[in-house]
Amino acid sequence: MSLSYPSKPKPEAVAHLDQPVKANRRRFNRSLEGLRGVAALGVLLTHVWFQTGMDPKTHIGAIVSRFDFFVAVFFSLSAFLLWRGMDFRTDMVRMYYWRRFWRIYPAYFVCVAVCVAFVPETFGASAATVIQTFTFTQLYFPHSFLGGLTHLWSLCVEVAFYVVLPVVGLVLLKASRRVRLMVIFGVALVSLGWAYLPVVQDSPSDTRANMQIFLPGFFLWFAVGLVIAELEGMLFDDPTRLRILRLVCRWRFMWWSLALAAMWLAGQQSFGPVGLVHPSAVEFMLRVIAGGVCAWCIVAPYVFGPASFVLESSPMQFLGKISYSVFLWHVPVLTVVLPLAGVRPFTGNFVLVCGLTVVVSIVVGFCSYVFVEAPLRKPMALLQTLKSSSN
Repeated sequence: MSLSYPSKPKPEAVAHLDQPVKANRRRFNRSLEGLRGVAALGVLLTHVWFQTGMDPKTHIGAIVSRFDFFVAVFFSLSAFLLWRGMDFRTDMVRMYYWRRFWRIYPAYFVCVAVCVAFVPETFGASAATVIQTFTFTQLYFPHSFLGGLTHLWSLCVEVAFYVVLPVVGLVLLKASRRVRLMVIFGVALVSLGWAYLPVVQDSPSDTRANMQIFLPGFFLWFAVGLVIAELEGMLFDDPTRLRILRLVCRWRFMWWSLALAAMWLAGQQSFGPVGLVHPSAVEFMLRVIAGGVCAWCIVAPYVFGPASFVLESSPMQFLGKISYSVFLWHVPVLTVVLPLAGVRPFTGNFVLVCGLTVVVSIVVGFCSYVFVEAPLRKPMALLQTLKSSSN
């Protein structure tokens, strides 16, 4: 199902740049659901590539080693979907936090609890580290990532974004679209200097967490989604510009080529370190910019372009639905697959390890979706309906 646009401009289209922010609920875009599945597989592939010790100096290796830019795709998708559908009235903000909690935390809690109990890499962790992991605060303490769950740093960043988003919306409640875009661009530009702050450059240390990967450092990736949401609202009332943009976005092969080129460039040794080496301020800034380019090239064409036959197919819709659980579980699954397959870390066997990790992650992700995520969606939808009817 593609996005639906009016064939004629509305009367207020002349002032579309000066409209105050309001709930901008569009029809469900199935292509974006499928894109979530692609992003989940992309993150999985880069982790398997790293753990099997594949060479990042080859052309393919440079690209796959930067498949972590699919985290930028996740960030941009979240920002786009939440910003376009946000009702910034104060009474609706409470419902927003309630929905976010039940959407994110139950599956996360189950994943962490099972890993703490059964995954050997987590054994021996301190009580403080376990508590920090359960509360999305492990990002803010030194040496607080549980083995097998290190990938959850990005979820901590996303949760921080969820927390501040309504505050930003309330501040910009009556601002025009032009002002909102200027604020988003301005904050994104300033955020590129985050890694240059002395306190950030002094991290990580024995007493300080890695501050580079806090929310301000990755705001540009969220800003991509915010800008796309604002442009969607603006072009919704401007059929001429919309037709031009839709025409440009039809050439998805070109956009994917640009995204892969950005990944390849960011995967070069001259661009910055690949893997777990801590980047300098300029290397981190360049990495964030490259990730932002990838996010725009991958997300925007599916927002403004026609429906995607591939992403709207049943297999991709299925993968999109379980993508959150696949993301949660794929690294714990990988840590178990390696010894069971008789493969030592960094010794190759990428195809074998990748195949097993994909299959098991999808099975476990499906179970997590069916038994944890899905059962909580119907009560939450009912609660939202009751809340809306009472207003």
